[in-house]
Amino acid sequence: MANKLLQEAAVNHRLTSKRGVLERMFTMMFQGFVYNQIWEDPDVDMAALRVRPDSRIITIASGGCNVVNYLSGDPAKIIAVDLNPNHIALTRLKLAALRYLPSYDDFFAFFGVANSKTNRENFDKYLAHRLDESTRRYWRHTAPLRGQRIDMFARDLYRFSLLGRFLGVLQTVAKLHGKQLNEMLTARSPAEQRVIFDRVIAPLFDSKLVKALSKLPVSFYALGIPPAQYDELAKDSKGDPAGLIRQRIEKLACDFPLQTNYFAWQAFGRRYDTEDRRGVPPYLQQQIYDVVRTRTDRVETHLASMTDFLAKQPERSLDCYVLLDAQDWMNEQQITALWQQITRTAAPGARVIFRTAGAESPLERKLPADLIGRWNYLGEESRAFHDKDRSSIYGGFHIYELKGN
Repeated sequence: MANKLLQEAAVNHRLTSKRGVLERMFTMMFQGFVYNQIWEDPDVDMAALRVRPDSRIITIASGGCNVVNYLSGDPAKIIAVDLNPNHIALTRLKLAALRYLPSYDDFFAFFGVANSKTNRENFDKYLAHRLDESTRRYWRHTAPLRGQRIDMFARDLYRFSLLGRFLGVLQTVAKLHGKQLNEMLTARSPAEQRVIFDRVIAPLFDSKLVKALSKLPVSFYALGIPPAQYDELAKDSKGDPAGLIRQRIEKLACDFPLQTNYFAWQAFGRRYDTEDRRGVPPYLQQQIYDVVRTRTDRVETHLASMTDFLAKQPERSLDCYVLLDAQDWMNEQQITALWQQITRTAAPGARVIFRTAGAESPLERKLPADLIGRWNYLGEESRAFHDKDRSSIYGGFHIYELKGN
């Protein structure tokens, strides 16, 4: 089922074409464990959505972090859907750990540090028998020479997944050039961040290796970027993808305090701030953990495409839609089908947010006039929130609000 859903979402060309080969290569990679952490800033999301106690949110699950983070906004309901069963399994494990691990320290050891044998013991003692059968079977699955999947939490979760390995490759590339990316994490002021970026990271983008890799779409598949999304990124770069990536990493490294930017901790160190616990996602901060763990019964998880799931929902039943960057994958027919269901299920005042590899929203050029005409694009708000997004990897952040409220 998952493979079929992914093929429908990402494959738009024949196998005999170059694009068709690239699309199928991407789907093969994306069927595995891709994201060990979501790369969208939850503070930006909740502010842009105007989450209220009566809000009904639907979101793509990805690594499950923001599914939990959104609970801090006290919404009435969160529905998490995803095409990838690995991400659904990780989301369900996070929810179970919130409910059943005995303490905050146990929870932080599991998802904050994520490299202790105690995590495996706690899974066996507190979690395994409380998971649904498919999720328990997923984490018990054994691979030759690797052990069970749950062993990732005893061997450092943040070094696994396509994303974790991709960040490891970046660290290796830096070492080949005599640089250490984790030196960024020693900065204690914006001025120090700038100095270290200019000395350690900026020179890497002048290397022939980095420039060559940046021109290969397959280099970005580990970030979950399919061929269609790479096209948008390349177009936005005006022929210089390495230069565009440099700009975005510069924003990540220099525009926000590193002490509290957990995206930077993962990008440059493949870990969180486990000592001071400031550079961690909200749900890993004790004051947020104490709140969200009492609200996990408000979350549903479904292995499904957003469009298919929405087609089964009542009219005017949802208030907030989080599409991540999924529309960068879609052709005009797919985006139109999605927005027909969003418009049908949207309650008065509903908002939709999403991110794009390029700066521009695709909707004005891909949706029929009568459909896009039902929505207001909040351009100034969108640009302001994009500037505040600490993950810094996207070219655009977009907010649409249903008209006639």
